[in-house]
Amino acid sequence: MTRESTPTARRLSPSLLLFTIIALVLVVAGLIGFHSWDVSTVSSAPTGAKAPSVMDVLPRSSSREHAIGVADGEVPEGVTVFDSRYPAVTKLDPALLTALRRAATDAAQFGITFVVDSGWRSVAYQQQLLNEATSKYGSAKEAARWVATPSTSAHVTGDAIDIGPSRAATWLARNGGRYGLCQIYKNEAWHFERRPQAISVGCPSMYADPTFDPRMQP
Repeated sequence: MTRESTPTARRLSPSLLLFTIIALVLVVAGLIGFHSWDVSTVSSAPTGAKAPSVMDVLPRSSSREHAIGVADGEVPEGVTVFDSRYPAVTKLDPALLTALRRAATDAAQFGITFVVDSGWRSVAYQQQLLNEATSKYGSAKEAARWVATPSTSAHVTGDAIDIGPSRAATWLARNGGRYGLCQIYKNEAWHFERRPQAISVGCPSMYADPTFDPRMQP
C-alpha cells in the first residue's frame, strides 16, 4: 500500500494576491472615510439656542482698567450659594443668603443647583462694569438697561444675586415667592432680590428693565 502525500495549501497567484490586497485597502479606507464623515457631521450639528444668562450681557473684558478680583466680588465658575470662600456670597445680606440657601436646599431635591453668576460687588467693580457696558452697548442709556450705577445697584449693597444656570433661575422664578425671593426685571431672568411680603401675597409685578425701577433714578 502506497502512502499518499499530505495535501498542502494552495498558493495564491501573484495577480490574485495583488487583487486581494487592493480590495482590503479600499475597504479600510472606506471605513475611515465613513467614520470621519460621521464625526464631522455630529460635531457640526446645531445644538439649539442657548438660554440667555447674566454672562451674556455683563461685559467680561480681558484687560480691565483696574485690578478687579475676588475681593471685589468676581466669582469663578461653579460657585454655589453654599460656598463661604467668596465675598460675592458672604457679603450678601444675611437674610437674602439664608432665604437663598433654603430655596437651594429644596431645589436640590430636583437635581437643581444654584450657581452664583454674580452676587455682592464692590463700588469699583460695579463702576468698571458700567464703564464697560457703556462701551459695549454704545451709550449710557442703553447700558443702564443692564448695569446700574454704584450708588443705585442692589449688588453693591448685597441685596441682589444673579443665579444660574437657566434651569435654576427658572425654578426660582416659579417657586421663589415661597422663600421671599423674586425676579425683579423682565429682561433679567437671573436677577433676584428679597421681598419678604412675597411669602404671603406673592411677588410684585416686574419692571421691564432697570430703567423703569424708581430706585435706579438719579
